[in-house]
Amino acid sequence: MAVYTEVGDEDLVAFVAQYDIGEALSATGIVEGVENSNYLLSTTAGNFILTLYENRVHSADLPFFLGLKEHLAAKGIACPVPVRARDGEVLHRLSNRQAAIVTFLAGMWPRRIQPYHCGELGRALARMHLAGDDFALRRPNDLSVQSWRPLLCRSADRADEVKQGLAEDLETELAALELNWPDALPRGIIHADLFPDNVFFRGSELTGLIDFYFACTDLFAYDIAICMNAWCFEADGSFNVTKAKRLLTAYGRVRDFSDDELAALPVLARGAAMRFLLTRLYDWLYTSADALVTKKDPLEYWEKLRFHQRVTGSKDYGLA
Repeated sequence: MAVYTEVGDEDLVAFVAQYDIGEALSATGIVEGVENSNYLLSTTAGNFILTLYENRVHSADLPFFLGLKEHLAAKGIACPVPVRARDGEVLHRLSNRQAAIVTFLAGMWPRRIQPYHCGELGRALARMHLAGDDFALRRPNDLSVQSWRPLLCRSADRADEVKQGLAEDLETELAALELNWPDALPRGIIHADLFPDNVFFRGSELTGLIDFYFACTDLFAYDIAICMNAWCFEADGSFNVTKAKRLLTAYGRVRDFSDDELAALPVLARGAAMRFLLTRLYDWLYTSADALVTKKDPLEYWEKLRFHQRVTGSKDYGLA
């Protein structure tokens, strides 16, 4: 569930009155997502998304996140656009939280991933990478390789409760990633969390990308690796090389891969699996049963990591 902060009717009406979007009619909590409180806001002018930023999002990062969406939308990338109030600002206070209203995107995220979804995703991701090239702000990735050891240290003492020997296995893998992580690859603005529930479709057409609250400046190929892990494995844990080929081929038609990026894909995919394994592991071990965050099985990403450990090159991802 992702509604942590309730909004009173009178507060909602007063908040919406600061914008030229009609009068507030209702605000319905959106249960998907884990970082912020999100509402489907209906007004006399239409539908919008109201977001209240919770403590897991640093207020200093909000100008980057919101500015990025404005920038990408101006470049033709379909994403929610922040709505400015009459004073020209996009952020205001609501229920003791920083809050913003963004435009509503039509579409649904795909529950059953098909190869054509992966092709659409690849094209959209490449276009987003190119569109972000001249975005003026930068934000370091605070969940990249330099952050994984502190994350592991927070969970290592209890990791074997999830799987016997997991702590030692993760320590071995992390040491290898720290030693072999590529630094000199092309970089720029990445989404860093482009899971299926952050991509909207209408039929076979991709209609938008949402949830940019992990966006940052990092390696383009790392963003691709995150998507490959999120989109190209089946429910039984098997890797679907057809989906990976569609994703990578479609991306490459818009933005060319360098030889170094292709060579680095296996280690980047291992790192992308490690990142989500470690954050899931911490939540699995330390999130209380009555918390509003839905815990996700970290071992799903352990199995993905093991697959990528066996990969010898980009041919295993469907590329010649």
